[in-house]
Amino acid sequence: MSADRTLMSVIRTALSLISFGFTIFQVFQKLRDAGAMAHAAAPRNFGVTLVLLGILMLVIGIIYHVQFMIGLRRERNDMREAGLIHGDSGYPVSFTLITAVVLLVIGLIAIFSMVFNIGPFTDAAAA
Repeated sequence: MSADRTLMSVIRTALSLISFGFTIFQVFQKLRDAGAMAHAAAPRNFGVTLVLLGILMLVIGIIYHVQFMIGLRRERNDMREAGLIHGDSGYPVSFTLITAVVLLVIGLIAIFSMVFNIGPFTDAAAA
């Protein structure tokens, strides 16, 4: 359960970074499109960087979680073979891991949309 709690804290922080970065990007994109700002590259780049940081954090958190769970399974098998525990009970599906992967996919779609100005998170009227 501690591995799930750790991954949940990674998800919380990554979600904050991704949503905040996407919001900064969109605000300055709208200001530029409205003509209120001539150049919005620096704040837009900062928004993209925050989203990338959130995605990177998620990837590292998912890798750490998977490695930790594989290690737990290995340790359980070793204990069973040594006769320290009896029976074999499997680990349940980690809904936290599923949530992290779904958020990673959403983050990748968002960054793709931000960088290439295509996808579900773009304003069709501005294109």
